Amino acid sequence: MEFGKQFYHLIDEALAEDIGDGDHSTLSCIPSEARGKAVLKIKQDGVLAGAEIAEKIFHYKDPQTQFTALKKDGEVMKSGEMAFEVEASIHTILQCERLVLNCMQRMSGIATLTKQYADRLYGHKTKLLDTRKTTPNFRLLEKEAVRIGGGVNHRFGLYDMIMLKDNHIAYCGGIENAINAAWKYLQKNKLDLKIEIETRNIEDVQNAIAIGKGKVFRIMLDNFTPEQVAEALKLIAEGFETEASGGINLDNIEDYAETGVDYVSVGALIHQARSLDLSLKAAII
Repeated sequence: MEFGKQFYHLIDEALAEDIGDGDHSTLSCIPSEARGKAVLKIKQDGVLAGAEIAEKIFHYKDPQTQFTALKKDGEVMKSGEMAFEVEASIHTILQCERLVLNCMQRMSGIATLTKQYADRLYGHKTKLLDTRKTTPNFRLLEKEAVRIGGGVNHRFGLYDMIMLKDNHIAYCGGIENAINAAWKYLQKNKLDLKIEIETRNIEDVQNAIAIGKGKVFRIMLDNFTPEQVAEALKLIAEGFETEASGGINLDNIEDYAETGVDYVSVGALIHQARSLDLSLKAAII
């Protein structure tokens, strides 16, 4: 993961939201020059995610931080284990504690659920995609957690791909109008973006194939049953990637993979994940 402006903006805003005009609990009883040590305790089994983020947060607040990773992101974690040790200004430890835990607990929950889905795809060519069904202003870390758990990041936002969904198609007056308008837009503005088209039935698939050749790179099969996906794949020639989406869960994901579809996208990886229990505890030096 690249830690650019967006990441540090997220950290700045999160710390400002929590600290406000001062961490008065810490200011009232801990000398500003005091340094201390803390350990991240794992209290629930799962997949660890966010340890690298934690290190970046502590170093960002206190460049003199000494961070010792005891486990790596993506590793299976067991209750009772330690993920890392950190030695820094006590003010830094206490001010960053909740932000670090919020990030790691959420990310570890997502990575754990993602791994459960990814494991079901073992032995199949089908890859697991996330979606834009994310928490506002936290998408960067949620999608990183999906990657750590074994998934593949789909588009990050509205700006890095053209995805023509049902509402775009309805407003445009049909698949043909939507594809042609999007293609002309890309040529006019000299944009190097890929076009994906959503289809909702076999007729839509046929239209997308006829109109989209040389323009569309991926056809989404939305709310198709596995049987309908298999039928659609017989029509779709080489030159198009395929994605099944909608209603895919742990119980049926293997049925979709067995059709040979290139991708399955699952919003539940993020919006149905449960945070895992972690705690940051002071250690006396």
